[in-house]
Amino acid sequence: MKIIFLNNLFLLIFFFSLVLSTNQTYDPLIEAKEPLHTGSHQSRFGWISNCPFFTVFSLIHMEPRYPKLLCFSFALVFSFTFLPNPVSPLSPCSFPAVFNFGDSNSDTGGLSAAFGQAPSPNGETYFGAPAGRFSDGRLIIDFIAESLGLPYLSAYLDALGSNFSHGANFATAGSTIRPQNTTMAQSGYSPISLNVQFVEFSDFRNRSQIFRNRGGVFQELLPKEEDFAAALYTFDIGQNDLTAGYKLNMTTEQVKAYVPDLLDSLSNIIKYVHARGARSFWIHNTGPVGCYPYVMDRFPITAAQVDKHGCASPYNEVAQYFNSRLKGAVAQLRKDLPEAAITYVDVYSVKYRLISQARKQGFMDPFKVCCGHGGKYNYNQAFKCGAKIKVGGKEVVIAKSCENPRVRISWDGVHFTEAANKWIFDRIVDGSFSDPPIPLRMACHRVDH
Repeated sequence: MKIIFLNNLFLLIFFFSLVLSTNQTYDPLIEAKEPLHTGSHQSRFGWISNCPFFTVFSLIHMEPRYPKLLCFSFALVFSFTFLPNPVSPLSPCSFPAVFNFGDSNSDTGGLSAAFGQAPSPNGETYFGAPAGRFSDGRLIIDFIAESLGLPYLSAYLDALGSNFSHGANFATAGSTIRPQNTTMAQSGYSPISLNVQFVEFSDFRNRSQIFRNRGGVFQELLPKEEDFAAALYTFDIGQNDLTAGYKLNMTTEQVKAYVPDLLDSLSNIIKYVHARGARSFWIHNTGPVGCYPYVMDRFPITAAQVDKHGCASPYNEVAQYFNSRLKGAVAQLRKDLPEAAITYVDVYSVKYRLISQARKQGFMDPFKVCCGHGGKYNYNQAFKCGAKIKVGGKEVVIAKSCENPRVRISWDGVHFTEAANKWIFDRIVDGSFSDPPIPLRMACHRVDH
């Protein structure tokens, strides 16, 4: 990207000097018909003294016959010979597929397929019915697929209506990087941890080609062999690993202590995926969990630990520590995997900006849950979004959706609304919060910096 800047700067200087040197419109073809008249040194070199290449001629005492044309030619030759082409290295990528690993931030139906559908009113805003997502509509991963011109990702675990020709989603809500020593009923964490997701991907990688080679409908529903190398691999996981420690009554310092081990595990999985052919990675850091209603409602904080925007500072500090170590791990991965393009995406900063500037961005109270029941934040762990009770022998939904999810940030105390997800996506898609700072569509390019 520095080369492109220098190339453009060079051409800008040249044409600026061209404008300064003459009041007439410059046309190389016209000048070729009108040779420079001889005369004084000033008359001979008056124009070309403003040319960036004048020093060359003055040193060798040469008088160019057509100075404007010569200067113009030198500029073009120098630009395209000695400076790399500014267009081809950063031409848009053509991702034929996306393979996603993560938790509920990007689960498009994995947990629902294994443990029962996320209940209504989840999915109501966009899909009109539950769609395996813990939100009222689309997630960031959905907007990623849309922007790349791909259909939404089918969950790997979903056997009904799935189409994997454009990729697969291995994420499940409640997933962690490290396997948890509890059942889902005990802790709420998914048994489909990141290492299991890799096993699923590896198996899919092999068996999809066996079935695709049989022809027929399999060719329409499964990816091509070459798509695995050309695909985008997205990761959004780690949030649950942090809150898992808090649920075990660990202090923030104790949670920090196991972050390096988490990131070693994550790095290893990325290397395993790379060994199976992946080359382009888009990795999200973790969000400001100290701003999420479920964290502020469940885990103890004092008034002094609440920042000026209403978030719990200790939990955000741990998330920031995780992110700083993750960024370092990604930098090391770039060294270990020199042929891979790995983009680190700072979603923490975007989410925190949204929460801290909620009203300025057109949203209401960022801590007020849209779909919930009771409590300070309209969040109650015992009555989560869609929860029902029996009244007179009939089931009645008590944790309903708010009237207008489009002006809310928190959907259910844990996850974001579609409107918030879209707002976040719109700010990360152009690379403004990425390292290196390249857009999503350029994420197949390795840019060393």
